Amino acid sequence: MTDVLIVGYGPVGQVAAILLAQRGFTVRVLEKWTTPYSMPRAVSYDGEASRILAACGVADRLADVTELSGEYTWKNGFGRTLLHVRAAPDGPAGWPDSTSFYQPGLEERLAERAAALPGVEVRRGVEVTGLADHGDRVEVTAVDGDGGNHTFTASWVLGCDGANSFVRGWLGSAVTDLDFTHDWLVCDVVLHTPREFRPNNLQICDPARPRTAVSAGPDHRRWEFMRVPGETLEEFRTEASAWRLLGLFDITPDNARLDRYGVYTTQACSADLWRRGRVFLAGDAAHVMPPFLGQGMSSGFRDVVNLAWKLDLVRRGLAGEALLDTYQVERRAHVQHAIRMSMDSGAVICETDPKKAAGRDSVMLAALRRRTQQRHVRSLREAIVDGVLHRDADGTPTPRAGEPAPQGRVSVGGRTGGFDDVVGVGFVLLTREPAALDPDAAAFLDDLGAYRLTVRPADGDAAADDLVDLDGAYLSWLGGADAALIRPDFYLFGAATGPDAAATVVADLRRQVSAPALQP
Repeated sequence: MTDVLIVGYGPVGQVAAILLAQRGFTVRVLEKWTTPYSMPRAVSYDGEASRILAACGVADRLADVTELSGEYTWKNGFGRTLLHVRAAPDGPAGWPDSTSFYQPGLEERLAERAAALPGVEVRRGVEVTGLADHGDRVEVTAVDGDGGNHTFTASWVLGCDGANSFVRGWLGSAVTDLDFTHDWLVCDVVLHTPREFRPNNLQICDPARPRTAVSAGPDHRRWEFMRVPGETLEEFRTEASAWRLLGLFDITPDNARLDRYGVYTTQACSADLWRRGRVFLAGDAAHVMPPFLGQGMSSGFRDVVNLAWKLDLVRRGLAGEALLDTYQVERRAHVQHAIRMSMDSGAVICETDPKKAAGRDSVMLAALRRRTQQRHVRSLREAIVDGVLHRDADGTPTPRAGEPAPQGRVSVGGRTGGFDDVVGVGFVLLTREPAALDPDAAAFLDDLGAYRLTVRPADGDAAADDLVDLDGAYLSWLGGADAALIRPDFYLFGAATGPDAAATVVADLRRQVSAPALQP
């Protein structure tokens, strides 16, 4: 029997397989397509996604398929700049706020990493046809391309099988649709001669034809054009239409190759149920959002890094099954922020009413003149509002619980670099002074594999095993707290003050992971 069976092997399924295998799980993946999809779909991801990819061990393998997103500019139909921002190359997660990438290259690197890990088996050309949760295991039936029937057994099943998810259908989950649908013709292009594009990423908010030109990773570009009122889908989705519209950007068959074109319909929706028994959803199977902020795949990565550490504690007997109830509690609420922001951006971009577009332009141009718009991309990092969080006596999460933890440059024992590289990924207890813990609390942290570190300033005295905060990121982040406990998915469990601060947060975590089942 396999520990986890993953249905679907796109980037989210790949990251899930790696994160689980690195924790010692046996993982079987069933993917209905015989070969990886050769064309890009997503073209950017955020700093948190970069941090998760680094935790997967692929950060040093992506240089040839990624580039900094750089500038992002919105112009109106008359060419006037409405918004101009720059993605910070050194965001709070320790990575660029936005990275442009070539998806087939990323998937290739993730597949190589998964194949190098013990316990991972990937079977392509096998389509799941049925699930049966027996309480202590899940039985999965599937059929291969030759019509052969197969049965697999796993402790848990994770559906990463996309927006048309079979697993979601089996769960019986309704989908909340926020009704944001627009047809866009997506054109992936390779230029015969490299050309510099400034800005690297451009939105043209023209009511006559909203359109987009963005990086899809080194040597790859994407242009997108929205279908406007009065235009039939039949005439819009043709190759002739693609080349006609690409001509707006001086892209022609003489200077470029059209690798792919097709109509994509934006959606904004999320599943109402993310878990039933031993079966879970993640990625597009659980939520779909407009593409304008590059949050779809990034949100999927956040799903599986959240679930991986919880499954790990349950499998090792360090937590009760109720811990898995918090997966939907945390992730479904959290992803609404990305969906809402993506819809808000899309509403600006997709406006086709000339009068409304003129009003929009006036507001945005006035804001630009007042320099109230941000010069850098506003971080999409959002706090978790409920779930496994440090709580007051009345059960309310403490003020900072759930906020994203930063990654700064540190030094421990003479080794210097980003926190994750120097220390590692897992539970982290940071304190201003050495933590005073009783033997049971210390043993609990040891069982979790937690790191315990005392933070010292760069210009102060430090013991060999202290964490030297080279840029002041952690001492600043601690603020008035004496102890902070960070979860393996890089979110703060909680912070506390006083001589018993460390003992307080550790005791609360210990209580919560062994808590009885949550009420629906």
